[in-house]
Amino acid sequence: MVKIAPSLLSADFNKLGDEVKAIEDAGGDLVHIDIMDGHFVPNLTIGPAVMEALRDNTKLPFDVHLMISEPDKYMEKFIRSGADIISVHPEACVHLHRTLSLIKEEAKKKNKEVKSGIALNPATSIACCEPILEDLDMIVIMTVNPGFPAQKFIQSMLPKIRALRQLLNDRGLHVDIEVDGGINIESAPLAVGAGADILVAGNAAFNGPAGKGALSENIRLLKEAVNKG
Repeated sequence: MVKIAPSLLSADFNKLGDEVKAIEDAGGDLVHIDIMDGHFVPNLTIGPAVMEALRDNTKLPFDVHLMISEPDKYMEKFIRSGADIISVHPEACVHLHRTLSLIKEEAKKKNKEVKSGIALNPATSIACCEPILEDLDMIVIMTVNPGFPAQKFIQSMLPKIRALRQLLNDRGLHVDIEVDGGINIESAPLAVGAGADILVAGNAAFNGPAGKGALSENIRLLKEAVNKG
């Protein structure tokens, strides 16, 4: 069953608490939270304090995508603030394996289970994650260059998704593939057909074909497109 993770990056920041509640009511499976520092990517979003304030608004997992430099420094704060999944970029980590281990260590200190993942930019090869596949719960394939919402899906990433799915199958590993960027009713079936398990939907969820504010219908249309595809 493919999961839809609406991204708060496309939500109304004037009422984020309500938007988080609406994601659950609309049939979303996860809440995708993009954390940007204006350094690793050219944009700024929210931090752990806002995340913590939002945590009581839903029982859905918080899928936290750290687009920040030196993520190790802030790992404890994001876990304390309610992250259920944390993905980091290899380029932002001096020692990637150590960062992934830190996610588990900090979660254990708080008697939590937090999944660890990595996010691969369009120009980042899947070869970088081969030595650490057994340490991962999720791999995010970026189908846009990270930093801004409402970008166009890069179709040349489809072979990359297929290659990753084949690699995981060959190793017998159950690691989720999340596809993030430019997901809509046209690209969603392509991503799933290539091997995606989770689709991050920002603009398509909050401002999709059914219109702005029609979150339930937009999510339904995405799931319908995937099933038809």
